[in-house]
Amino acid sequence: MPDNEYLKLAYKYCMGKELDLENPQTFTEKLNWLKLNDHRPEYTIMADKYAVKKFVSDKIGEEYVIPLLGVYDSFSEIDFDSLPNQFVLKCNHDSGGGMSICRDKSKFDKETAERKITASLKRTYGTRTKEWVYANIPHKIIAEQYMQDGDNPNLPVYKFFTFNGEPKLIQAIQDDKTKYETIDYFDTEWKKLNLRQNYPNSKVPYEKPECLDEMLRIAAKLSTGIPHVRVDLYQINGKVYFSEFTFYSDAGLTGFDPPEWDETLGSWLELPEKHC
Repeated sequence: MPDNEYLKLAYKYCMGKELDLENPQTFTEKLNWLKLNDHRPEYTIMADKYAVKKFVSDKIGEEYVIPLLGVYDSFSEIDFDSLPNQFVLKCNHDSGGGMSICRDKSKFDKETAERKITASLKRTYGTRTKEWVYANIPHKIIAEQYMQDGDNPNLPVYKFFTFNGEPKLIQAIQDDKTKYETIDYFDTEWKKLNLRQNYPNSKVPYEKPECLDEMLRIAAKLSTGIPHVRVDLYQINGKVYFSEFTFYSDAGLTGFDPPEWDETLGSWLELPEKHC
C-alpha cells in the first residue's frame, strides 16, 4: 500500500477524521505531510542518538551533550568492568524501548537489560507510523553517563516545539516514562496553557526552570532552517543538556484537548517545498 494511503487509514483510525494531504491545515495533518514530502538526509543524523552528539556539539558546544561512555554493535560487546557504577544503556535508533538504567552496578539485572536491548536492536522504530527518519539509522547500543538532578531520580524533560527556528510551545514532563508521568504545556513566557495530550496535567505548581532563557536560545539555534522539530532538553543541577530531536511529535496521530490546539499549531507550521 502506498504510504499516503496507509497514513490516511491510520489517521482516520487514530483521529476519527479524514486526513487532508492535498491542503493540510492542522498540525497533525501537516506532520503527516512532512513525513511524505520533507526527506532531508540530515534529519536521519539528527534522529540518531549516537550521531546527533557530534551534530549538537558542532552547533552549540560539547558541554551541552551528555557524555558518551561507549558504543557497541551487540550486547555481548559491552565491557561492564570498564563502565562506572552508574550508567544508562539505550539503542540509538529507538524511542526508549530498550533503555536500561543502572543506578548500582552490583544490582544491575544484565539478563533483563540484554533481553530488552536485543529486542530493540532487531526493531526499526517508526515503520508503522511512516516516520522515515529512523529507517536508515545503523542500529547500535550506546552507554551514557548517568545524570541526576539533586535528589530527583526522574529527570524533568522540557520539550520545545519550534517552527522555522522559533520556539513557540513548551511541553514539560515530570516522572517521564513512569506510571506517575504528567505533562504540562506553557508558552515561552512560562504561562501555563489549557492543553492536554496523552497524559494528565500535574496537580502541583510547576516552577519556571532557572535556565529557561538559555534553553529557548538553544532550541532556536538547533532548529534554525527546519520547518518543525521538537527540541528536547534537560536542566540538570543548573546546567542545560540536550536530550533528542523529535520530528513528528506523537507520530502526528494523537489529538489535542481542547482540539482547537491542532489548528493553532497548524497555523504556526509553514510547509516547505517538497524535498524527497
